[in-house]
Amino acid sequence: MKIGINAWAFPKGCSVPQGFKLAKSAGFDCVELNVSENGYLTPESDEGAVNSLRASAEGMSLAVPTVCAGLMWNYPLTSNDASVAQKGMEIVRKSLKICKWVGANTLLVIPGQVTEEVPYDVAYQRASEALKQLSADAQACGVVMGVENVWNKLLLSPIEMRDFVDGVGSEMVGVYFDVGNVMVNGYPQHWIRVLRERIRKVHVKDFKQSVGNTDGFANLLEGDVNWKEVAAALGEIGYDDLVTAEITGYTSLPELGLKHAREAMKRIFRGNG
Repeated sequence: MKIGINAWAFPKGCSVPQGFKLAKSAGFDCVELNVSENGYLTPESDEGAVNSLRASAEGMSLAVPTVCAGLMWNYPLTSNDASVAQKGMEIVRKSLKICKWVGANTLLVIPGQVTEEVPYDVAYQRASEALKQLSADAQACGVVMGVENVWNKLLLSPIEMRDFVDGVGSEMVGVYFDVGNVMVNGYPQHWIRVLRERIRKVHVKDFKQSVGNTDGFANLLEGDVNWKEVAAALGEIGYDDLVTAEITGYTSLPELGLKHAREAMKRIFRGNG
């Protein structure tokens, strides 16, 4: 099983190549990059700029197998505003190309949001139709779209997530399963056993149930996730791909935080090996 870190954990002001060096020093196999409005990767990033990041990672024997399209919160595929939803579609298409250029095989996609203005059934239908359309782009790029379970008031159970992905009906659409995000209303090991082979990639972070909101997210081993059960469930379904820590890390001594995260993941997913 490969172990990765999301670039959000890099120290503030750290360049991506500097972050790669820290990740390698901490013992990570992979780094996950993020597409944002203004940053090292944006929807406007060209192939040359992306290839430069890829070369930097490869020069340190690091892989970049996943990319996160966090901009989908701002441009949901389920928006009532057709122009916003269309921009969301274009962001996914451009992010798929970025994945291809950087050598990633999976793009994390937020399927949409339920709001007061966008009812649940409408959001579900719009998200499904959008991903059906985008699956052709994913196929052309050779990149899977991993639908993440997030706090968007949509796809709230593993059975619904399973049926949603199956309903899209494309091998290019799977699940990017987030362990910590489930903890507010469920148990990650249950989701894993229901979703099974649909899980293409896994995010890990901890969660403190006594807090119960976004402030409850925590670094690994600081919350209430039953990591023994999570590792067992992944083993049961034969998952042996990538597990990526999506954490903020330490405010002080962030380099040490990376090393601690790597050690925690090694103990959880590889025993003492």
